Amino acid sequence: MKRLLIIIWFIPLAVQAQRAKPLNLPKYDKVNLHFGMALGINRMSATVTNADNFYVLDSIYSVECHPQIGFNINIVSNWNINEYFSVRFLPGLNFGQRNMEYLLYGDGKFQTKVMEIESTYLDFPLLFQLKSARLNNFRMYLVGGLSYKYDLSAQKKIADEDKPRIRFKPNVLSYEVGVGTDFFLEYFKFAIEMKYTFGMNSVLVYDDSEFAASMKSLTPKMFTVTLLFEGSDIESLNFLKWFRKN
Repeated sequence: MKRLLIIIWFIPLAVQAQRAKPLNLPKYDKVNLHFGMALGINRMSATVTNADNFYVLDSIYSVECHPQIGFNINIVSNWNINEYFSVRFLPGLNFGQRNMEYLLYGDGKFQTKVMEIESTYLDFPLLFQLKSARLNNFRMYLVGGLSYKYDLSAQKKIADEDKPRIRFKPNVLSYEVGVGTDFFLEYFKFAIEMKYTFGMNSVLVYDDSEFAASMKSLTPKMFTVTLLFEGSDIESLNFLKWFRKN
């Protein structure tokens, strides 16, 4: 699927390269500051590192994280340093879920236990965007940077009816890398972006349960496909004149 998305992005560029078209939003890059909105679909997962004593545990034979589908909503603020480089801040919300699957052995038989762990992140990414030159009304770009996330669903205590269950720490520092395509339409810029987010710290909370003790670390990660809508024909918006380049 990921390779198919990349191929789909390049098809219109190859077709468009065969002929020139009138430029939409020809002065779009003459404005330093743009705002917009981003809507995305995410796939939350995590990297599980087994504890050093994992193989001497009595009942737990394996631990796996199964990603689930969620969605993102972000506000886009983009500062153009020049035609090819910009800084982006996209505060928003990430909704998603990870299923932790344990293979357990007890009473002479194996059984599977699945923990459904939901996360609602306050998301604060600060990203740098490296853009290609425009090809008619298209442009490719690379994006990367750091993000801080706070998990509103992280639990300080587990209710008795939910035990046994692992808990996550609320704070996550991550780095992000991605690629995207800008489409300059008549009244706004539309973009499709594919991005990976890799957590830099373990979010596992250690307690007295064997489920937490079976892991040395649990580091969150996420894959996102996002649709972004930015700006407009700013020549008619006089209140933005202060952001025009000389």
